[in-house]
Amino acid sequence: MAATTPRDRTSRLRAWMLEGLSDMARPPQGPHAPPEPAHKGQRWWRVMCLTGVDYFSTLGYQPGIAALAAGLLSPVATIVLVIVTLAGALPVYRRVAEESPRGEGSIAMLERLLSFWKGKLFVLTLLGFAATDFLITITLSAADASTHLVENPHLTSTLHGYQMLITLFLVALLGAVFLKGFLEAIGVAVALVGLYLALNVVVVVVGLWHVATAGQVVADWSTALTTQHGNVFAMVGVALLVFPKLALGLSGFETGVAVMPHVAGDAGDTEDRPAGRIRGTKKLLTTAAVIMSVFLICTSFITTLLIPESEFETGGQANGRALAYLAHEYLGGAFGTVYDVSTIAILWFAGASAMAGLLNLMPRYLPRYGMAPHWARAVRPMVIVFTLVGFLVTWIFDANVDAQGGAYATGVLVLISSAAIAVTISARKAGRRNGVIGFAVISAVFLYTTVVNVIERPDGVKIGACFIAGIILVSLLSRLARAFELRVTSVTLDDLAQRFVRDIASRKIRFIANEPDNRDIAEYRDKIEQIRHDNDIPTQEDFVFVEVTVLDPSEFEAGLSVRGEVLHGRYRVLTLESSSIPNALAALLLHVRDTTGGTPHIYFEWTEGSPFANFLRFFLFGQGEVAPVTREVLREAEADRTRRPRVHVG
Repeated sequence: MAATTPRDRTSRLRAWMLEGLSDMARPPQGPHAPPEPAHKGQRWWRVMCLTGVDYFSTLGYQPGIAALAAGLLSPVATIVLVIVTLAGALPVYRRVAEESPRGEGSIAMLERLLSFWKGKLFVLTLLGFAATDFLITITLSAADASTHLVENPHLTSTLHGYQMLITLFLVALLGAVFLKGFLEAIGVAVALVGLYLALNVVVVVVGLWHVATAGQVVADWSTALTTQHGNVFAMVGVALLVFPKLALGLSGFETGVAVMPHVAGDAGDTEDRPAGRIRGTKKLLTTAAVIMSVFLICTSFITTLLIPESEFETGGQANGRALAYLAHEYLGGAFGTVYDVSTIAILWFAGASAMAGLLNLMPRYLPRYGMAPHWARAVRPMVIVFTLVGFLVTWIFDANVDAQGGAYATGVLVLISSAAIAVTISARKAGRRNGVIGFAVISAVFLYTTVVNVIERPDGVKIGACFIAGIILVSLLSRLARAFELRVTSVTLDDLAQRFVRDIASRKIRFIANEPDNRDIAEYRDKIEQIRHDNDIPTQEDFVFVEVTVLDPSEFEAGLSVRGEVLHGRYRVLTLESSSIPNALAALLLHVRDTTGGTPHIYFEWTEGSPFANFLRFFLFGQGEVAPVTREVLREAEADRTRRPRVHVG
């Protein structure tokens, strides 16, 4: 048996790393995307559990964060959060579900409202905040899982001081699962969510019973509230001020829309109007919001009244694990350990859901924009990138749940604010006056919450800015590196254009690249004379003009439609619409070569001005240094010089 050489091992590793997309990743969206396999979908309540591993798992740390932020006012502030959830976020995302039934979410809604580079940069900015949301979900969930592990009374003496290492191990283990291959397991999510919520029901019931049987607890709490804040109006005012710190309780809505494609629809659903899927998703969002609201109010109440305030602080036994503290305190070590295990498991799966969300989200946009390296279409390299970033975030925040709350809340709030703005604009376009007013008020609430959160906890926007800068920088460098790709997915000629090509193919195929100005007879007559003079072409040779109109230069790839027309009774013109003049011309030449068997020739004028400035014009606006760029695109697309169309410049 021949020995395996280092080159063989490297080739195998490369093949394994770039092996398509994993079963969890959504196929890349765009002209090259393979058709998605048809599937029947799942019942809405089962899909709710898939998003619920992220949404409901926040119960593991939300009561503790609320206690730290609002103190004795935690229940009142949580009621404000619930009102915003049910009257604000829920109506917004029910509308988002109608507008993006394939799970594109609010980012796609806003993308449709904006065009050209401003639209692309805006989407990249939102992707930065989405990356903040999902990555902090991974690191925060892992940190809280390690907190539950370290603070377990049976393990605290052994594991105390190792929380950072445990958190890094959990993040690495999550990455290893995705490197191996991750199958969506809605059944596992149903089991985890069912067990976790059942255990929380037990903790809540026992906690409420202890509150009810110890009457002085409520009396002491009420007296302390009155002493601190004076009256109900002051309490509500303070609760409104601290509400932005509780925004983690809104974390499940974007994920709820993202899992829409898995919801089973009706037999009569169509791709354009999947009414059954939309209806099921609305049930999913509403049911999840109601369940979470009930738990948030109950858990904030019992944790505030039954846990000493000092235990919520860093180093306290309830820090990041308030409900687990109650489970151990009132139900014993055995039940508390079972609760810890279920919490660790659902937090773990929340991280898996977030990783899957990243792998689904990034290929949806970046490859379509030409703003991702080729290896970004494969899942495993992206998993390694996200895992390494998770290590960095964990190290920066020292695996602290409270410290990561600001960054997480920033990502969540920016996405919810963008969704509220998107549905407001959508309602305005639809002429729904009441809807515009209602959604505008909701948008104002979320924008206020976002601004306050950013001011009070700037770490979130700093981390988000880092992600945004990283995504934009890598995206622009990738697009620059891929600037000379062919970037045309198909070429279609109308009948007259095909007739022009067939006719000229019987002789030497000569095209003239013309920038359309007035399109009068003098323009075409003078252009032919100049090309003949510059290239010493006999007068008996004839030409076909090619004119490209740039539509949206920010688009990266698309199909090419070619239309033929005769101008002034004698000049044959092929008109094209594209995002880039050189790439469109190169694609046309290669298509003509392949369909006729001849070698096309195309003639240009030299472009006046600085070559560097003209290249920037090409990169940003699809025009500029047309002749040399067309030749370079042809060189990359066709390695055999003898088969390459000819480019002439005079």
